[in-house]
Amino acid sequence: MTQMLPPEVLNLINAALTEDQAFNDPTTQALIPDNIVGDGILRAKAAGVLAGGAVAQQVFHRIDPALEVNLLLNDGADLTPGADIASVRGSAASILRAERTALNFMQRMSGIATATNQYVRAVAGTSARIVDTRKTAPGHRFLDKYSVRMGGGHNHRLNLADGILIKDNHLEARASLEEPLADVVRHAIAQASHTIRVEVEVESLAQVREAVDAGAHIIMLDNMDVETMREAVAIIDGRASVEASGGINMGTVRAVAETGVDLISIGGLTHSTEALDISLDLEFPQ
Repeated sequence: MTQMLPPEVLNLINAALTEDQAFNDPTTQALIPDNIVGDGILRAKAAGVLAGGAVAQQVFHRIDPALEVNLLLNDGADLTPGADIASVRGSAASILRAERTALNFMQRMSGIATATNQYVRAVAGTSARIVDTRKTAPGHRFLDKYSVRMGGGHNHRLNLADGILIKDNHLEARASLEEPLADVVRHAIAQASHTIRVEVEVESLAQVREAVDAGAHIIMLDNMDVETMREAVAIIDGRASVEASGGINMGTVRAVAETGVDLISIGGLTHSTEALDISLDLEFPQ
């Protein structure tokens, strides 16, 4: 049975298949009769972390509900080169029409899960959590953030409605009204629902002091060096959650985590992750 997926994912799958003209494939129509049966294996060609099994399964079933698609590994599983991920049996023509779209989803999602897991491992033993951002591929927000979770990471805001995040341009806009940062934070808290947390992006220790004294729930340290982050954590002293952001990579993430920050947000998890190499090998029983 195909796993139930949310409407936004089903719509994305339909759009991807339409984009690829999967139901209008002249190569398959010309060469592959409908009565040829094939056995396919989706197989990892590189080490990583799996994500996207149910999405790939849904792609095959969208093309042909009669295809037998069995997931051999669960999302979040560690992959080694040569590992069998899923099997698909049925009309070879249907498998060929679905192949590229299924692989595109699984490769991107597994690439995000793999990159996330590398960062999670890098900060193991500290109290810091690796979190994503809204820098996702348009339309892929749900899947990108799901993939981060499969890699052991955590999600920041899913969308603008998930919280109040006061960034530099918001502060500049309010500064044009001669309103200091502390008053901006207080205004946001006063306007917010009791279910909404208020986060503010700061660039200096002076702004850190203003933000924490104004009652911000989360303080984002933007593009600070490690020593300044450590000072900021000491100033905040548990009165707010602390997020580090901006230019953090695998070479610096451990040092950032060791400053005592609670969250480390990394846009590169979703905006520039390399797809994991996965193939579909198709065989024909004699």
